[in-house]
Order: sequence, then structure tokens, then C-alpha cells
Amino acid sequence: MAEIKYEIEETLGELSESAKGWKKELNLISWNGRPAKFDLREWDPEHKKMGKGITLSREEIVALKEILNKIDI
Repeated sequence: MAEIKYEIEETLGELSESAKGWKKELNLISWNGRPAKFDLREWDPEHKKMGKGITLSREEIVALKEILNKIDI
């Protein structure tokens, strides 16, 4: 399997931390040299290992923000 290369360009915020010390973060990440996208997933403290997550384009994150703004929490 080919190695996946990534560069965290900006950490936008942390949502939570698990008992094992992994943090769920929203970051701007460039995957395999492509333009950065918004990425939400868990990371180990050294950012060497990651959990499953989702990657969103700018348009998708704008649409998500609009949906979240409509929710009465």
C-alpha cells in the first residue's frame, strides 16, 4: 500500500481528548501535496497516527456551518 503523505497547515481547534490522550481536531491538511482541505479526526499526541475522519472542501464546510447554525442546541 502506498504511503499517505500529509501536512497539517493549520490547527483550527480541538473538540475533545480521549482517555488515551488522542485529540479530536479540526485542521487544514494537505493530503499527498494537494490543496489543503478541512479535516476532522482524532490524532495521537505526536500527530504520527490518526483515526478515521472526514475531509471537507471549503464549499462543504460552509454548507455544514449553515446547517449547524439552524440547529437549536
